[in-house]
Amino acid sequence: MKWITPVDPGYDESRTLFNAMIDRRPAVIAPCSTPAEVAEALQYARDRSLAVAVRAGGHSVAGMSMNDGGLVVDVRPMKSVSVDPDARTVTAGAGLTCGEFDRATQEYGLALTGGRVSTTGLAGFTLGGGSGWLERAFGFACDDLISVDLVTAAGEQITASAAENPELFWALHGGGGNFGVATSFTFGLHRLGPKVHAGLLLWPGDAAPEISRGYRELALAAPNEECATILYLTVPPEPLMPPEMVNKMAVGVVYAYAGDAAEGAAHAKPYRELGPTVDLVEDIGYADFQCSLDDPPGKYNYWSADYHDELSDAALDIIIDSARNLPGPSSQQLIAHWGGAVGGPAATATPLLNRNASWVTHPFGLGDSPQGGQDAKAWVKRFRQDIAPYANGGVWLNFIGDEGQDRVRAAFGDENYARLSQVKREFDPENTFRGNQNIRPAES
Repeated sequence: MKWITPVDPGYDESRTLFNAMIDRRPAVIAPCSTPAEVAEALQYARDRSLAVAVRAGGHSVAGMSMNDGGLVVDVRPMKSVSVDPDARTVTAGAGLTCGEFDRATQEYGLALTGGRVSTTGLAGFTLGGGSGWLERAFGFACDDLISVDLVTAAGEQITASAAENPELFWALHGGGGNFGVATSFTFGLHRLGPKVHAGLLLWPGDAAPEISRGYRELALAAPNEECATILYLTVPPEPLMPPEMVNKMAVGVVYAYAGDAAEGAAHAKPYRELGPTVDLVEDIGYADFQCSLDDPPGKYNYWSADYHDELSDAALDIIIDSARNLPGPSSQQLIAHWGGAVGGPAATATPLLNRNASWVTHPFGLGDSPQGGQDAKAWVKRFRQDIAPYANGGVWLNFIGDEGQDRVRAAFGDENYARLSQVKREFDPENTFRGNQNIRPAES
């Protein structure tokens, strides 16, 4: 294995993350191509008492895939992918991005709920649960797990499935990278594509109250196959955007139908009857849609999220008011509609709490400079204070930064957190894997 240290060419490139707000300098980066190399890297860290971080896509907004002065296990070289179209399964290496995974499965008209940004790492996305555009139809990515191969803190190579290490397998359905370094995932897949009816509808910002209320009613009445998310954004200066809307706040609906494209067009009709100024919803390759709304790297990011049982007019007014004060042209305010498969039978087989929530607010603060990042952080925190009376206390950990141990517990609830702590004690009693939304080992 080729170790990368601060004196080596490529060190800065290897430590650069999606979020420019994070600038950390590990002592060594270990690009691992095999589970044996992961075990070797972990032994190296143990021998030298180095803190350990694990990097796949590098999209953790808190920068948890990098550290200062420690060792980083970089699984990006693990790019293998093998699809069995007859069994509708896939085995994928932990180094794949969601976009690479989507391209491989779409060759066979198969799919999994994928990340909203295609450059997100498959590993962190799945271990955190896996929330994406198609979750109402297919559930979270973790719901389709068949097995996970991983290397424990002690260097042991093990498999977690319903038959092998079942408690660990349960914990990996949203418990994050707390229990080992995942090296491979096997999923069941859903039939989808290659064409879906999907894309973006846009209205001017002054229509936000009317469109937001209309969206709420349409989303609540939608079938599970219809996945519609509302977002508030600043219109970029791109060719398909009307000049009068450029650089102004707008309200959009990201629409995706997880089924026949013609059926999707029929179900999109009520949104079109709201009279969008821009209609980019069309029959499109699913993998192309998945990367069509990617956020750019290199911005100074701060995100958060809250769950809601209802979306009252008063809550919508707070959201819209926040959107009118976006901190920078790349920032967005997003509301995801849950229900459907999110709160279906699979929900009880995961440690994730509050999967029966109806809505998730998800403020994305993005700045173009360090000061812009601080402005974004202040905007997100202010919004969370304002929306708090309308939240139910739940949280999706992949959507937030380091907001403290109380928020980690809120994602699971006391009972599930205690169960996760027992799994942690068995597989990582020294809390080697603590560079994450940490679950602490239960006391003996």
